[in-house]
Amino acid sequence: MYTPKHFSAPNASALHALMRAYPFATLVVATATDIEINHLPLHLDAAGVLSGHLARANPLWQAIQAEQPVMAIFHGPHAYVTPSWYATKAQTGRVVPTWNYVVVHVRGTLRLIEDAHWFRSHLAALTVQQEAAFEQPWQLEDAPAGFIDKLMQAVVGIEIDITQLTGKWKVSQNQPPENQLGVLQGLSASEVAHGNTMAEIVQAVNRLTL
Repeated sequence: MYTPKHFSAPNASALHALMRAYPFATLVVATATDIEINHLPLHLDAAGVLSGHLARANPLWQAIQAEQPVMAIFHGPHAYVTPSWYATKAQTGRVVPTWNYVVVHVRGTLRLIEDAHWFRSHLAALTVQQEAAFEQPWQLEDAPAGFIDKLMQAVVGIEIDITQLTGKWKVSQNQPPENQLGVLQGLSASEVAHGNTMAEIVQAVNRLTL
């Protein structure tokens, strides 16, 4: 991934935080015959290992080799940036539209897991993470006895040992402070998707005050 130095991720903690906040990942696997791309939630545990599961009907799991190299892409907030938010538009006119975004690329080795105890622990951890925001969180025990066990037979577990983490935080760092402030104000006032979240990132990374 092309990442100019000024667009590098703030630190490893920021990478992990984004992966946990936006766990729905794009999994890229180069098989013997093709490049397979799948989309699935991945859970990052305290030891830095990713876990997930594939439908047994998905032919990908049968094409995976031992210690299969893979890439998982975690997409964070993103937002269009109009030149109209730049203070320098009125001064020079030398401005163009762009897109602000944050993203994490994970390289690692994938292995398949078919173990009932592992499956239940994985599903519990993934569920707890996603249900935490709800007033009455759902849990595995809420399902009828045997129901989860039956569903687990239709999936295959995966674990990814991370070998490299790369992040890109493209959030107006290449703009002068007056333009950064304009982007912050524009995103905060707009109704675009991810606008407020991206505004918070622009403010934090560029250390801006309103």
